[in-house]
Amino acid sequence: MAEFRHETDRLVLRDWRAEDWAAQWRVTDTPSVMRWLGGPMGEDGRAAQIARIEKCNAANGYCFWVVERKDDGGHLSGEMLGMCGLKRADAPESTVTGCMEVGWRLREEAWGHGYAREAATAALELAFGTFGAGEVVALTVEGNAPSWGLMKRLGMQRRVDLDYTDPRYGADLNPTIVYSITAEQWGHRAND
Repeated sequence: MAEFRHETDRLVLRDWRAEDWAAQWRVTDTPSVMRWLGGPMGEDGRAAQIARIEKCNAANGYCFWVVERKDDGGHLSGEMLGMCGLKRADAPESTVTGCMEVGWRLREEAWGHGYAREAATAALELAFGTFGAGEVVALTVEGNAPSWGLMKRLGMQRRVDLDYTDPRYGADLNPTIVYSITAEQWGHRAND
């Protein structure tokens, strides 16, 4: 099967290669990036994440992809920024298990430059246009205002009725809050 590759104005979203993982951990497995995700993962967590992404991709034909800045002379030109993509929600005791989920995790130097929005927009376009999703959810915690702020800018709606407690985390990372957008809402947004 051919490697997945999708380009935006500034970014490339693509499948993982073995050599990508060291760069991924160097730029994203840091206290600041992992603040709202339970803290740095360490070796066992990294191995488990690789296995989850590989399993997700094999089962669904998509998962979180590498996000790279095109080598165009811009901020972080030619660099790995992190990851963004789609998966089937599967957190323990989740109210949205099985739903298509969009997510992102970018290096700290990439924050505030619109890269997460550009990558997430591409992922949502793929979710609705290529993978036939009827609805996509996104998950975060109340304290992570940049994350839910992006969800709102993407046109996603807060779904208090779907919030849940994730038993893997303490009170500082609970409840998980849910945002969602339907294919119809996405289509209307794109036409505005």
